Amino acid sequence: MPQVQLPLFPDGSVAITSELAFEQRHGQVVYFNGHLPVFTHAREDLTSFRLFTTQHIINGTATQGQIVKAFGVPLTTVKRCCRRYREGGAEVFFKPPARRQGTRLTPERRQEVQALLDAGQSVPQISRQLGLLPSTLHKAIDAGRLRQFKKKISPH
Repeated sequence: MPQVQLPLFPDGSVAITSELAFEQRHGQVVYFNGHLPVFTHAREDLTSFRLFTTQHIINGTATQGQIVKAFGVPLTTVKRCCRRYREGGAEVFFKPPARRQGTRLTPERRQEVQALLDAGQSVPQISRQLGLLPSTLHKAIDAGRLRQFKKKISPH
């Protein structure tokens, strides 16, 4: 005869469903199925949180509403995570977001800017001359798409 497992959760835990709960311990979030711990991650590990809660929704062991209520996260975020998981699987949570291509600094424009940088012009000068924001040029320099050579200061 099958035995029913009572939903006995450790003291201080928060119920997600009648079978699932979580608790924060020493900077860790511990998830329970009944009284058994089934998963843990660092409190700041948002990626693991999103993956684990999304898997429960996809597998039908929790609803989006239960996750929203238990953790106080926005419903749109939960829906977005579910859509991303369905489209790309678990690895989408661990890939860095795709960088979008800029429309201002085209490859041709980048060559033009690089030539001006190589000629010793400053970012503000190039910005005014070409009608580009200085922040656009600085981002390209920081990302390595443009090279800016520092002027050597004479010791005299």
